[in-house]
Amino acid sequence: EVYFKNLSKQKQREVMEKNGNNHKLRVCVATCNRADYSKLAPIMFGIKAEPQFFELDVVVLGSHLIDDYGNTYRMIEQDDFDIHTRLHTIVRGEDEAAMVESVGLALVKLPDVLNRLKPDIMIVHGDRFDALALATSAALMNIRILHIEGGEVSGTIDDSIRHAITKLAHYHVCCTRSAEQHLIAMCEDHDRILLAGCPSYDKLLSAKNKDYMSIISMWLGEDVKTRDYIVALQHPVTTDIKHSIKMFELTLDALISFNKRTLVLFPNVDAGDKEMVRVMRKKGIEHHPNFRAVKHVPFDQFIQLVAHAGCMIGNSSCGVREVGAFGTPVINLGTRQTGRETGENVLHVRDADTQDKILHALQLQFGKQYPCSKIYGDGNAVPRILKFLKSIDLKEPLQKKFCFPPVKDNISQDIDHILETQSALAVDLGGTNLRVAIVSMKGEIVKKYTQLNPKTYEDRLALILKMCVEAASEAVNVNCRILGVGISTGGRVNPREGIVLHSTKLIQEWSSVDLRTPISDALHLPVWVDNDGNCAALAERKFGHGKGIENFVTLITGTGIGGGIVHQHELIHGSSFCAAELGHIVVSLDGPECLCGSQGCIEAYASGIALQREAKKLHDDDLLLVEGMSMKEEEIVSAAHLIQAAKLGNTKAESILRTAGTALGLGVVNILHTVNPSLVILSGVLANHYVNAVKDVINRQALSSVKTVDVVVSNLADPALLGAASLVLDYTTRRIY
Repeated sequence: EVYFKNLSKQKQREVMEKNGNNHKLRVCVATCNRADYSKLAPIMFGIKAEPQFFELDVVVLGSHLIDDYGNTYRMIEQDDFDIHTRLHTIVRGEDEAAMVESVGLALVKLPDVLNRLKPDIMIVHGDRFDALALATSAALMNIRILHIEGGEVSGTIDDSIRHAITKLAHYHVCCTRSAEQHLIAMCEDHDRILLAGCPSYDKLLSAKNKDYMSIISMWLGEDVKTRDYIVALQHPVTTDIKHSIKMFELTLDALISFNKRTLVLFPNVDAGDKEMVRVMRKKGIEHHPNFRAVKHVPFDQFIQLVAHAGCMIGNSSCGVREVGAFGTPVINLGTRQTGRETGENVLHVRDADTQDKILHALQLQFGKQYPCSKIYGDGNAVPRILKFLKSIDLKEPLQKKFCFPPVKDNISQDIDHILETQSALAVDLGGTNLRVAIVSMKGEIVKKYTQLNPKTYEDRLALILKMCVEAASEAVNVNCRILGVGISTGGRVNPREGIVLHSTKLIQEWSSVDLRTPISDALHLPVWVDNDGNCAALAERKFGHGKGIENFVTLITGTGIGGGIVHQHELIHGSSFCAAELGHIVVSLDGPECLCGSQGCIEAYASGIALQREAKKLHDDDLLLVEGMSMKEEEIVSAAHLIQAAKLGNTKAESILRTAGTALGLGVVNILHTVNPSLVILSGVLANHYVNAVKDVINRQALSSVKTVDVVVSNLADPALLGAASLVLDYTTRRIY
């Protein structure tokens, strides 16, 4: 908006004078399929509405002209657009070669059309192979190109095609701030990039209140209610056709089992699309009472169908982009849209390799209603695009200029630079110390920094930033490439947002703290945050005893008692990020008071604080010290003194440690009976003192079916730092189902 305000009406008049007062901008819009027309149509209507500025020529090619895909050119005619040229460019086939031949055929036919039209600018949308042929032809014929939706990230070959078109295009209209930043990172001229939003949102955000029941009845039957049906739209993944066909087959099986009315749209023209149609027919989808299989739905009606659906499933970009405007639940299958920005309505099933997994996703998502998302637009894209078109000066040189960042010549062929070790910055926020380390991919702590943890929020955050900046600078000297920052902290953490929700009493002024934003802004690196117990479990999963183990539990025995649970190789966070608060399992109804305010928690018996409390009681009664022990007058009594006294034969100290070990063992038995892990890992400074006691309690108290569990002591020297590093190295906080 600021860009356009700065242009001003005077600038537009100057451009008109430069281009010739009577010269209208001749715009060629080329559309290849139903999906890109939904984005281009709002722009075409806008251009048509201002004949004093523009002349519009419409070229139709690709699947628009194929009967198997609904002859969708008819909807362009129904919208009252004159089609200047129809080009049959699709070569029928079922493999990648057919797509290549289709691009070649389009390249053969397009030059004649462009010679006749002589447009000032061609508008090309998206990332389809047809669009690549359009951009290539226009670029080689010195026609300016305006590319819609560049800079976005997704899976499959589409990414490569989209970025190739970006390099050919002279002007760019992007939909999100991230896409704009990607274009700038790709060395495109910032002055030729417009952040407008998605043109289809101009229709979407005004569509939901229109009559929709008649549309639902027409496509799904009169007995279907809103939020009680599914829309399925799945395309082949051209980089892995065989797997995508199998995934489609599993999707249909899951939909049949789910037993809800479902509208299935035929896939795009891509290698593998015919095989997907055969799968549909093999399973009898076109004749199944719960299914309606269609080649095409007009966009206005499609909007209403997805807006009021109980769920949308598949791998179409429409699911992760447009459907968010309505808050409709979406299940995104596979990798075709990997990297797309999505709202919270999207559940990703990256590895959709079983029917049960897809069916479970349907059970989780169907019928929910999420907040509406405007990630991809605010409904005002077209006015911005028209202003942008009017600002184009045709007398400017046609040759593109790229904005390359400065590059230091001395490192381009530096062998040390080439052999950099991929690493993470790991931060451990303890009750006493604040530690930052550079950790390599193999779990080696390359460099470590330790400072006392400040008592106030401001001082603590400032010190974290200072230490991280110093460590990041030092990483260059020790030949490490920092991929991101992982933070381990006490308390309850929302790892999705990088926020500490509530802290333990050991860390003051540490509730409702956003750690991700300031650190990411300062270092320009991605930041992950999680609870210290969860980090210990992640460290074991990547570097320790938990490596390759499907189900295990880690218990930290230190100042407090914490832990993490790994189930089916995934860390469990819980619905309110409170899972694995293992120190607060109650083992006695009338036990000692815990710091959490309850009584009889494991932590009240077995933590370092609890042992220190009992040691002080003995010391105050002159019952702690035995022969062979001595303490200086100013020395603070600690858990270590209690352990030393027990080793030297102090029966009262032995009894306290025995009670603590029994309490911890009872907690472990409860864990075994709840989540049934195959391995229990004891970590922390007290682990060696408790391991035998825990095993004894399991043998006495546990059900026979869980007595075979392995209980081991961690062999990791620094699980908190290693766990924080693994947040980065394994990207564990991504929302992957």
